[in-house]
Amino acid sequence: MIIGVLTVSIEIPESNSLKDKRQVLRSLLDGIRIKYNVSAAELDRQDSRRFSTIGVACISSDRNFIDRVLNSVMTRIKSNPRLVALDYTIEFL
Repeated sequence: MIIGVLTVSIEIPESNSLKDKRQVLRSLLDGIRIKYNVSAAELDRQDSRRFSTIGVACISSDRNFIDRVLNSVMTRIKSNPRLVALDYTIEFL
């Protein structure tokens, strides 16, 4: 069993409140969970209205499959016009 973890630091430039931020994050994370069948959550900076760190985890016996899934998730995040991906890492455990 291999676990892949994607960690992404994001900025939501148009967010003026925590409510705005949560709306964008909820939409993003729910869409990722449904489309890719992965676990996704906000990991850090919950009190910041513009910045967040999110994590996505995928489990499989095939490392290449996990790599494809997490890179597809990252492509989806980068294509979201409501946020900016600042930095990301993919780790395998």
